[in-house]
Amino acid sequence: MRRLEGRVALVTGASRGIGQATAERFAREGARVCLTDVNAGGASEAVASMVDEGMDAFATRMDVTSRTEVENVVARIMDRYGRLDVLVNNAGVTRDSLFYKMSDEDWRTVLNVHLTGAFFCSRAAQRHMVERGYGRIVNVSSTSALGNRGQANYSATKAGLQGFTKTLAIELGRYGITVNAVAPGFIETEMTRETASRLGFDFDDFVAERVTTIPVGRSGRPEDVAAAILYFASEEASFVSGQVLYVAGGPRA
Repeated sequence: MRRLEGRVALVTGASRGIGQATAERFAREGARVCLTDVNAGGASEAVASMVDEGMDAFATRMDVTSRTEVENVVARIMDRYGRLDVLVNNAGVTRDSLFYKMSDEDWRTVLNVHLTGAFFCSRAAQRHMVERGYGRIVNVSSTSALGNRGQANYSATKAGLQGFTKTLAIELGRYGITVNAVAPGFIETEMTRETASRLGFDFDDFVAERVTTIPVGRSGRPEDVAAAILYFASEEASFVSGQVLYVAGGPRA
């Protein structure tokens, strides 16, 4: 039996990378999936290929920093499927800069997308999860939560997501809802490709340099993170809550 048979999932930031890989993995495991992103076109393209393969999925634009947009999308999911079982808070942005150069806007943008976005989405989703006495919330943190040069804003949000995860696990556990986080290390995505370009590196050289620091000797793929998220979303993890799983090819990479 597929591990998410009959479940309904919402994945944010699903137009590419980890979000898209997670949505596709969920659908292959039997879930009906809503893919959201501020890039509605990218999410729609991802859904089109999924539907062509017979999966039940739909895409819609959603800015996670807008409470109204978030609540409207959750309402659409309820109208369409009558339930919401799994939420993956994956939407994210980077605005890297050394601390003393970082602008107010760079700080606010990253905190709003990662932290406020996760708050809005989790609050809207848990209302329906509490009613059913069942739910899975998975937040996407990062090894940057442990500190990373040039990412004071990003590191602060990813560390904040871990505290957010543990607090929600305490508050929502009595309602049959588990809350966990995955913390990816170096994953080959469009975001890391953009980082390499911004730093002036050829992407292949950038990957090769990072791999030298990873104990398993390779870079990560979005599918690696999707597999960890699937575990937290499944029944196999029903007694696991408030945990952070580093998906980094080692203790920290």
